[in-house]
Amino acid sequence: MVFVRHALPGERVRARLTQAGETDRFWRADAVEVLTASPDRVPAPCPYAGPGRCGGCDWQHASLPAQRRLKAAVVVEQLTRLGHLPADHPALTDLTVTPLPAPLGVDQANWGRSSKLGSIKQTGVDQANHDHGLGWRTRVRFTVDDTGRPGFHPHRSHDVIPVDHCPIADPRIDELGVGRRRWPGTSAVDVVAAGSGERLVVVEPLPGRRTEVPPLGADAAVAHRAEHGLRRLRGRIWVSEEVQVDAVARPFRVTGSGFWQVHPAAAQVLLDAVLDATVPAPGERALDLYGGVGLFAAGLAMRVGPEGLVLHLESDERACADARRSLHDLPQVRVEQGRVERTVARWSAPGGPLDGGADVVVLDPPRAGAGRRVIEAVAGLRPRVIAYVACDPAALARDVAFAAEAGYRLSGLRAFDAFPMTHHVECVARLVPDR
Repeated sequence: MVFVRHALPGERVRARLTQAGETDRFWRADAVEVLTASPDRVPAPCPYAGPGRCGGCDWQHASLPAQRRLKAAVVVEQLTRLGHLPADHPALTDLTVTPLPAPLGVDQANWGRSSKLGSIKQTGVDQANHDHGLGWRTRVRFTVDDTGRPGFHPHRSHDVIPVDHCPIADPRIDELGVGRRRWPGTSAVDVVAAGSGERLVVVEPLPGRRTEVPPLGADAAVAHRAEHGLRRLRGRIWVSEEVQVDAVARPFRVTGSGFWQVHPAAAQVLLDAVLDATVPAPGERALDLYGGVGLFAAGLAMRVGPEGLVLHLESDERACADARRSLHDLPQVRVEQGRVERTVARWSAPGGPLDGGADVVVLDPPRAGAGRRVIEAVAGLRPRVIAYVACDPAALARDVAFAAEAGYRLSGLRAFDAFPMTHHVECVARLVPDR
């Protein structure tokens, strides 16, 4: 079997093998010439996209509708093959990948066409019919080569392709001109364009080297990544993000390049999807596992009310500190740092806060998924509903199979195009007791 990047179903291409070991289970190749093109093929909007170039966007050669059809097909294929679900499962039939809207306050006519055209307005605008697939990425990590030039890695490579302008980056990131400047003594530069309008540049020095921050093209806070955290150079070392919960604005602090959804609409859309899937009720006990800075914990807490309980669990110390600050006005929330399977076992022990079980569980694990031990620990709490947020269909499918073994079945699935121009897709799965 050969997986060919930069090709589309039904095409005839000339491909160059990029990985073809005798013991490999499959080979990899790049389509270097298209002999018979698919009707879904379009010119890539980025000059850095294509074989041997930037590895970030692997589907720029496909139209956006085709990208979403392919993503839906991948989700269904993984859940049938790895999740052992029948192809006619109600959650899989007619599955569609939903595009995300532009963020509030963004010029619809320009946002996403080119980061050199995008502009931020002071008032909100109609979200209808906005869909370009560009200009959406609010968090970008540049790797710096030996000459101080920033850029991105090719697919499955540690080389650096210098990139001065990224079409999928938020226009406010392009305004800084990070890719058009030299960064001596630097290994990487993280850039954040927050929903609040703030910009933050986090510079990672090479070990033992003195890094220099060049003049930027627009205002931004700047920090150095030091051995024991971030060192402020100018401005704050954190940005503010915001979502709405039942028409009430909830701000969140995100320190440095800490995790927040990179599409500006994704946090709100995923929070709404999780709350729709779980319908938390006043007085219930809920868990937000792999909780990050507390996005889902906030929504759960607003729904269960002061008579309820929300346990937020995250392994990253910095994210927990941000969550405590962002959720400090919600006394029903307890934030704890730790590993999921160990902490859930302790919480569910006699006398623990989950002695007797939980009502709602939200799982938002990293790309590798939750795994059997976590799924079994969660199922042991016998919640009435589990919402599983996944950015990797294969990991989701594997964990859905583990959940079935533990007595939970898939009862709903939504998919969102939170990463246009790439093969990545975000899913929210609803799991309920099998009996």
